[in-house]
Amino acid sequence: MLKTYQGSCHCGAVRFEADIDLTLPTYRCNCSVCRRNRFWPAIVTPDRFRLLAGEGELTEYRFNTLRNSHHFCRTCGVRPFGIGNDMPGEERVYGINLGCLENATPEELDAAPVTFVDGAHDRWQETPAFTRYL
Repeated sequence: MLKTYQGSCHCGAVRFEADIDLTLPTYRCNCSVCRRNRFWPAIVTPDRFRLLAGEGELTEYRFNTLRNSHHFCRTCGVRPFGIGNDMPGEERVYGINLGCLENATPEELDAAPVTFVDGAHDRWQETPAFTRYL
């Protein structure tokens, strides 16, 4: 069920809201950047994401193919979201970091289905051999 969640970085400089259905898959990836910062996104289309404050506080990082952008708060370093430009069926999507949601309950997060992807080897449709550390 679609629900509007509010979120922020750790220091609160970056604030957003997003309409997310936490009964749909969320993702854990073993690529070098997601693994290092434990990024756990739910995917939403641009019409379901609203940046409310802090656009000037964000810094962007791109690597590898440069198609996806990773946005971090320049003050606290938290990554509240990323923008993917390489998702099948969608031109552009937002990956909302579930750890940044302020009004998601522990029960909602615990029930959210997780799909593990092998981004480290560019095998996005496959589950990595090891997932517990993600």
